[in-house]
Amino acid sequence: MNLVIAIDGPAAAGKGTLARRLADHYGLAYLDSGSLYRGTALTLLRQGHTAPGAAPDEAAAVAAAKALRPELLDDPELRAEATGALASQVAAIPAVRSALLAWQRSFAAAPPGGKKGAVLDGRDIGTVVLPDAMVKFWVVASDAARALRRHKELQAKGEASIYAQVLEDMRERDARDTARTTAPMKPAADAEIIDTSALDADEVFQRARDHIDRTVRN
Repeated sequence: MNLVIAIDGPAAAGKGTLARRLADHYGLAYLDSGSLYRGTALTLLRQGHTAPGAAPDEAAAVAAAKALRPELLDDPELRAEATGALASQVAAIPAVRSALLAWQRSFAAAPPGGKKGAVLDGRDIGTVVLPDAMVKFWVVASDAARALRRHKELQAKGEASIYAQVLEDMRERDARDTARTTAPMKPAADAEIIDTSALDADEVFQRARDHIDRTVRN
């Protein structure tokens, strides 16, 4: 049986870093589910269906999700702020989520590269996409800690960033992801909660490994 690990939580809490390290450590395939929504958003921006800051065209968004190509998930523009902002709006469209649900479940059921399992991170992996995952995590941190991490990340990439604006944008996105009627962002009832506010990446990784190893043994 495949080892499937679901990792959920808000932006900049550290779930992506943890997911990649766990995938490497256990020899599992890794999927950042947010890249699917970012890919859909990037397609809309490039096709001119949606201008930065405007509400997405729902029909165009669904079409883009259904036609999403795997190679687009490696495009560096996926990490642009405009793409991320639109991705959060796109992710609130029920038909878009439905279009991408099968992709995620297929990835976990038949991991690429002959891997013996998969790690998926996102906002509804443990609650909606893979409710039967063997291991589930909810990775969270304080708003201030997350905003500071994102602020420093943007500065490191040479992008202009104002901490107060990053914090406001993050809170707006959290509110949107939590309040949506379809697949709202929330921890699974059986998820192991890791607050990364005062932890470094190695400490988070060790806590997750300890939990996984206990779960697999049992």
